[in-house]
Amino acid sequence: MIGGPVDLEGGFNRMRPCRHGLMVYNRNDRYVGRSLDLYGEYAEHEVALFRSVVRPGDVVVEVGANIGAQTLPLARMVGSSGSVIAFEPQEMLFNLLCANLALNGVTNVRARRMVVGGEAGAIRVPTLDPSRSNNFGALGLGGWDYGELVPLVTLDSLDLPSCRLLKADVEGMEEAVLRGASKLIARHRPVLYVENDRRDRSPALIGLIRSMGYRVWWHTARLFHPGNFAGNPTDLFGGVGAVNLIALPPGSDIHIPEPEITDDHAWWQ
Repeated sequence: MIGGPVDLEGGFNRMRPCRHGLMVYNRNDRYVGRSLDLYGEYAEHEVALFRSVVRPGDVVVEVGANIGAQTLPLARMVGSSGSVIAFEPQEMLFNLLCANLALNGVTNVRARRMVVGGEAGAIRVPTLDPSRSNNFGALGLGGWDYGELVPLVTLDSLDLPSCRLLKADVEGMEEAVLRGASKLIARHRPVLYVENDRRDRSPALIGLIRSMGYRVWWHTARLFHPGNFAGNPTDLFGGVGAVNLIALPPGSDIHIPEPEITDDHAWWQ
């Protein structure tokens, strides 16, 4: 029998068995925390797609790891011979990410409290009140004149020996992440999986990925999964989901069921 959520000392954190392990999360988080609370999983449609991409021994870069709801399954996909480099700049989320890795005995993830972008430097990251309801993962960075200074790095600076999947969910900074990874992408030709839900930035993001020689598809993934871990039959998110792009380099044999992007197609039409 699947255990239910347990409130932890401090008032806003809960812990419960989930599909990919024991998870600690903020019960005031409107999306990640709420999904784990109600369904014992988060964005499982995306995780299913990653299974068609990631293999044992692979290196995965996850930019915007949040509390590790997708880091845990990615770590198991790459296995003991692979690794995941997970970036999360918000201190509260980063602490939960590390807690979830430790709780599940995960040793092949390198968690980094850094911002990833197009140049090196530092950037201010505001601290959100964990005791208030919020979508904590939706904090956009850049332009803040308060908050803690957090290192800003490029993925090219990592000089990785390989990379199978580059995943970025960074609230509008996806283009900057890719520009700062141009050498990594040219050298290793990873599969790219990036959020693309801002219509004003979408054309530039798609154009950049195409200029790198990639083919691009939409991947729209509802948060609710009917076969969820908790067996909850009700979609309490009302059909809400994530709008992402998946991009494959030339010669890839990965099958993508979504329609390929054409010049006259836009997700908001």
